[in-house]
Parts: sequence; structure tokens; C-alpha cells
Amino acid sequence: MTGLQTLLQKELLRFFKVSFQTVAAPIVTALLYLLIFAHAFTAHVEMFGRVPYTAFLIPGLMMMSVLQNAFANTSSSLIQSKITGNLVFVLLTPLRPWELFTAYVGASVVRGLVVGTGVLLVTVWFVPLEFAHPLWILAFAVLGAAMLGALGLIAGIWAEKFDQMAAFQNFLITPATFLSGVFYSVQSLPAFWRALSHLNPFFYLIDGFRYGFFGVGDVPPWTCLGAALLGNLLCGGIALAMLVRGTKLRN
Repeated sequence: MTGLQTLLQKELLRFFKVSFQTVAAPIVTALLYLLIFAHAFTAHVEMFGRVPYTAFLIPGLMMMSVLQNAFANTSSSLIQSKITGNLVFVLLTPLRPWELFTAYVGASVVRGLVVGTGVLLVTVWFVPLEFAHPLWILAFAVLGAAMLGALGLIAGIWAEKFDQMAAFQNFLITPATFLSGVFYSVQSLPAFWRALSHLNPFFYLIDGFRYGFFGVGDVPPWTCLGAALLGNLLCGGIALAMLVRGTKLRN
């Protein structure tokens, strides 16, 4: 396990060394979203019949930050290592594919949880929050970060240059997170768009996470949990298969 621990430590140090960029910046971004949307809608919107809009918004911003930063951690690490050429030193080690997967995704989970916790700490002062089911909160935060960490691994392995990675981020990850119910309840959408939202896997992560705070959501929490586990199996399986085959890494 020494190799796995060493690679995990290296990945953790990689983002902690530039924490102003990797941790502080996303927290400030989430705070700006809160200030703008809360100012615009708090006096006019109440969610689930009883939850103030600001309270509804905070868990969504937390989970959005967790997902985006977990993805960014693995994807940026892989693409930077490939372009600079230092990935060869990782591949020369006797680390097995599952150890590479665990180290990269584990670091993504840590970064996602650190950023999510930071968002909570700077936003919780705006409105009292409920913590109806803390274990659900933790479960969906970890599952969401792991799923996006694995997806970032897939993107980092697939991409060969920075613009390909930017396209993956801008045309898939960002739209999927913004259109997953972060700023609104999907029940407020017309039937067609509500049904379309249910095809977005990020929706289940955010809705399940929000259920942990308020004890209510747009869909049952067990449905969200099933979707989160399925997403992790799918993304994790693809990422691990790519590591085993050495796709765009060894050849």
C-alpha cells in the first residue's frame, strides 16, 4: 500500500499547495451566487412549501461545488501530467490500475469535501439550516465526489490537449450541474423539462443531498441513492477499464 499512499499524498499536496486557487476561489464563487440569487428571489420564493429560498439554495451550491471540484482535480492532474510528460514516472511504478484509481479518485473526494465544507461555513450565517438526516448528507457528498472524480479520470485519460478538456468541462459538466436543480426545484418546470431533468444523473445527487438537510425532496431519497450508486459503478468501471488497457496512456 506504500505506492498508493504516496500517490494519494502527492495528489493531495498538488491542490493544497495552491489552495487559494483550488479551494478559496470556488468558495468565493459560490458565495457570489448566493448573494445574487438570494437577493433576487428570497422575498418571492418559498420551496417545498416551507423552506426559504436562501436555505434551499445553500445545499445546491455546496453540492455543485463538490461535483465541479472533484471533477477538476482528477481531470487537471491527468492532462497536466500527460502534456508535461511526467506521467511516465507514475506509469513506471509497480502500481496496479486499482491503486491508481483509488489514489486519484480519493484525492478528488477530499478536495470536493473540503470545498463543500468551506461553502457551508461561509454561507450558513445567512439563514438557519436544518440537518434532518446528516448521514444522507455525508453519503451523497462522498458518492457525488467519487462519481465526478471517476468521470474526471475518464476525461483526463481521453483528452490529449487542454482545449479538449475545456470542451468536456464547458459542454458537459457545467451544463449538467447548472441544470440539475441547484437554483430551482424541478417540480416548478413544465412537464417536458421536468422529465428531461430526471435523465440528468447530477439531479439525483443534488436532490438526495438536499433531502439530507430538509427531509424532503423532488424524488424519494432511495431513488437518488440508487442513481448515485449506478453512476459510480458506471463511471468507476469505465475509468478502471481505461487504466487497465492503458488507453491513451501507455500507447
